[in-house]
Amino acid sequence: MHRFPLGRGRWIAAVAAIVILVGCMPPWYTVGGLVGGLPPYTGNAFEATGILVFLAALATLAFVALPYAASGPVSWDRWPPYLLLLLVGGAGLGIRAVDLGSRGMLGLPDRSPGLWIVGVGFILLARATYEIAASADRR
Repeated sequence: MHRFPLGRGRWIAAVAAIVILVGCMPPWYTVGGLVGGLPPYTGNAFEATGILVFLAALATLAFVALPYAASGPVSWDRWPPYLLLLLVGGAGLGIRAVDLGSRGMLGLPDRSPGLWIVGVGFILLARATYEIAASADRR
């Protein structure tokens, strides 16, 4: 069995997807729960357009694993699919952040840790997309 090199960009993409998936679980917003107030109400990535973030992370992991599943290089395993996933997931994150911000529910990392973790994941995914594109230009 021939092993295919993964490359730095795809390693970063895999780490970014895992960071994004981890960031989908904790609360993206917390309302209430202050001293003497109502119990906290929270929500995570599985509401509204946040689901696009989760799906983009899963698809990123699928693209990283694609050459191994096909047992060889795949002609469309290039940087444009990673860019498309970055744009779709980033749009889902951006729309959800604007929606939460317009309702006054967008908080600092202590009240919405998941949203901030996902933001870091998308920064990593942007870097991975750049690395994959740059490595394609060097060939």
